[in-house]
Amino acid sequence: MGTRLEPATAPMLWRAMAHITRDKDKLIHRVRRIRGQVDAIEKALLAEKECTDMLQLVSACRGALNGLMGQLIEGHIRFHVIDPDDKPKSPRAQAAQELLDVLKMYLR
Repeated sequence: MGTRLEPATAPMLWRAMAHITRDKDKLIHRVRRIRGQVDAIEKALLAEKECTDMLQLVSACRGALNGLMGQLIEGHIRFHVIDPDDKPKSPRAQAAQELLDVLKMYLR
């Protein structure tokens, strides 16, 4: 027997997942690229590649993970911290954008 959601809970659950559902194809594409990068790291280890090659592969993978994290955090902020129906020029929306700008610089 599965868990049944109460009617009042269903809209809240949909809203909680709205940005992930909306961006699902992009997120899946990112995850598949990351999987390919991790596979390349494993192959390089098995082939006993040079240290610099390994560092480059790991760095690229880390950058891809940071990109995924940034995308998820941005969606979370836009859908859960600020109201997506707020005007873009509202003080809260502007503060959220400032936070996202700093976060993007940090995750580079």
